[in-house]
Amino acid sequence: MEGLHLTADCFECQANELLLTNHQHCAPLLRKITEDAGLTIVGEKFYPFVHEDGKAAGFTGTLLLAESHIAIHTWPEKAAATLDVYVCNFENDNSEKARTIVDLIIQLLQPKRTLRQELLRGVPSEVPQTKITERLSPFTSMQTAATQSLVAKQSEFQQIEIAETPEFGKIMRIDGALMTSEKDEFFYHEALVHPASICIGGPESALIIGGGDGGSTEELLKYDSIKNILLCEIDAQVVEIARQHLCSIHHNAFDDGRVNIQHRDGFAFIEECTQKFDLILLDLTDPIAPNGSNLAESCFSGNFFDACYEKLNDAGALVLHLGSRFYHPNRYLSSLEKLNARFDLVRPYSVFIPLYGALWGMAVALKDVRKSTIQDPLNMSEDEINLALQQHQLKALQYYSAQTHVAMFRI
Repeated sequence: MEGLHLTADCFECQANELLLTNHQHCAPLLRKITEDAGLTIVGEKFYPFVHEDGKAAGFTGTLLLAESHIAIHTWPEKAAATLDVYVCNFENDNSEKARTIVDLIIQLLQPKRTLRQELLRGVPSEVPQTKITERLSPFTSMQTAATQSLVAKQSEFQQIEIAETPEFGKIMRIDGALMTSEKDEFFYHEALVHPASICIGGPESALIIGGGDGGSTEELLKYDSIKNILLCEIDAQVVEIARQHLCSIHHNAFDDGRVNIQHRDGFAFIEECTQKFDLILLDLTDPIAPNGSNLAESCFSGNFFDACYEKLNDAGALVLHLGSRFYHPNRYLSSLEKLNARFDLVRPYSVFIPLYGALWGMAVALKDVRKSTIQDPLNMSEDEINLALQQHQLKALQYYSAQTHVAMFRI
């Protein structure tokens, strides 16, 4: 009786209104999507609702499957719809067929925002588990198991989730995308912070855009040179939830006197800010999240990189993640092209992130490399890096070292 249960709540749908008001228009499309996916329709029922004046008011529809069911309910007055897909995996694993069906229905509806959930059903175990899946591409997924949901909150900007997992400890997801975990966060945060910080000689001032989990702030506070950190995280709820549930990641870094937290849009802040920084970290969500949200998209634009360049001190550095060079080649190459058009030296590097299930790309973009205080991170020797680590007394590191630095810039 093992099966996979998928739900999706679609908001602000931009598709033709007939998809939400007329079941006779929608039903054939649902049938085709289902049959093309390889599932077997054995019956159906659609029921239209009408307003008192006779106008269409949405509908409820269900396709009965040999494998279980697909259901949809629409609210045209709210430009919204909910989906419910359940498939039995007793004789065959129909999980990917079900996910494909949900993906294609969402594409039909064209929502601006989507909340998706997955539940593995019918599997007896001592500890109930829910499968959490993130698509790296249309063909490849990263999946882990959660034993308990601790937070599932829709903030003003995005859906924020905290769950307990057997392998990663507590994980944070935002808009359906895996962000960080207790057990592996150091791979990402140490790789984001230390290569650039070492090559510019240790920052005194830093701006973090995003970074609401506090991990990059905690890494920066390890430098004796750091005097002030401005954390610009648009969503106050991310910081508040991290305070409550992710202390093992941020170690109460938010409360350090050198940290100033502002809840502003990153692009608007960087354009209006008059302060300059030695280091800018773009610790952002993906530009396009799995549910279609594009909250961070503007912070990967050429105009944004131009504004960051102007807010850096001479011999300063910008750091950001580029996604996977293999799974996201267009985004990876486009970001590098935009950075190279503005910065004086750009060095991409790579680090494997277990939670993401992929080799992840990052980049250091440097301003005014003629300054004697700056070093090319690609050409630093292990001896030079070890000396810098000693000078800054960076001992509490779990991943970053002279050897990993050299390796990251050569992968």
